[in-house]
Amino acid sequence: MIIEDYSNVESWSWRNFSPKELACPCCRELYVDEDAIDRLQYARDDIDKPIVINSAHRCGIHNARVGGAPLSRHKSIAFDLRLKGHNKADLFQSLQNAGFTSFGLYQSFIHADTRPGRLWYGIGAREIWIS
Repeated sequence: MIIEDYSNVESWSWRNFSPKELACPCCRELYVDEDAIDRLQYARDDIDKPIVINSAHRCGIHNARVGGAPLSRHKSIAFDLRLKGHNKADLFQSLQNAGFTSFGLYQSFIHADTRPGRLWYGIGAREIWIS
């Protein structure tokens, strides 16, 4: 569900994540997928540490500007989560425990979404994730 004006969102269920941080940074469009955000909140509770979102929903224009894939899950809901301050294996495990099934592993962040299981590595990231 896309919400274009979330300034009056009355029933926001996710205590550790705000509509603003999940919205597209260029136009503030917000795509609410309750299942995906529930999973993100579960991972946050599981790891018991703050999770910083680098990127969540992107409108089509912003996705193209940042070089996102034309069919990027960010155009609906996917999360790029900062690794700084986390043990990468623990964060990865918490996301799996939460039910995320597709992951992009990068040097400074992890991508998580709920499409059927995929796993890929960003440039230069395989070495730090395998070691």
